[in-house]
Amino acid sequence: MRHYITFKDLTGAEYKVLFKRAKELKIARRQGHYLCHHLNGRSVGMVFNKNSTRTRVSFECAINELGGHPVVLSSGESQISRGETPSHTARVLSRYLAGLVIRTYEEKELTDLAEFSTVPIINGLTDEQHPCQVATDIFTLTETLSPEEKLEDQIVSWIGDGHNMANTWIEAACVLGFGLHLACPPGYEPDKNISSRAQSINKKIKFFKTPAEAVPGTRAVNTDVFSSMGQEKETAQRLIDFKDYKVTSELMKLALPEAIFMHCLPAHVGEEVTQDVIESPASLVFEEAENRLHVQKALLEFLIPKL
Repeated sequence: MRHYITFKDLTGAEYKVLFKRAKELKIARRQGHYLCHHLNGRSVGMVFNKNSTRTRVSFECAINELGGHPVVLSSGESQISRGETPSHTARVLSRYLAGLVIRTYEEKELTDLAEFSTVPIINGLTDEQHPCQVATDIFTLTETLSPEEKLEDQIVSWIGDGHNMANTWIEAACVLGFGLHLACPPGYEPDKNISSRAQSINKKIKFFKTPAEAVPGTRAVNTDVFSSMGQEKETAQRLIDFKDYKVTSELMKLALPEAIFMHCLPAHVGEEVTQDVIESPASLVFEEAENRLHVQKALLEFLIPKL
């Protein structure tokens, strides 16, 4: 059974297939062809232990438009919250559902369920990884490339917290072979195990002390909020620690002239990015948000066999 818990659960060749299908679905939807029957009335579960806008709405729409039915559960609406074991939960839900999307805290919650699940488990976000978002971001970047440009020849810069997004970008650079420049404040670096393994695979993954060192030569500049969900008590200190990691128009000028700006949203404008950058022609943040739907539809098709 194929699960999608980390970015490396698919190969580079499989991502090419995924992105090709996402493009087809995007074109079809913009032409008014919303519905297909891949899921054919089957249900896909969605467990949300963390609040969500884009992940929830994009996956619900994706499941509906594939002819399925989303079954949404929050953290307090299942027996998991009362101590039911992952073994029992996974084996029961596998008999009801065609797949399960989970947005939660520890990745172990997904891997424990995946051990016993006979339907695909999809990572909607964990503290360690955010593969659906990064897959979407890469798809968004590929849309801006000319036919002569190859993804593996591009460099992406990550500015800010070395959290789940940074970890996933590192894995993605290993799978797809593009360059990655990261600038994170001291004490906020990505997972060391992921970083050390990645640099032995892809020498184009590099770490810098400042954004000004990381951004030159990059085709995309990417960031996220300084304080994610569950880190609210750290906000005051993080604003101090991250004060030199804001994406500004001056920083964007150091990137390639055709560079794009990306952000997974929601954004705290004025903190990690300035208003003039997020509203600039280089900003593709709303295209990214739309593309969550198309990439996730393609992912659901890829992981769940058509009956």
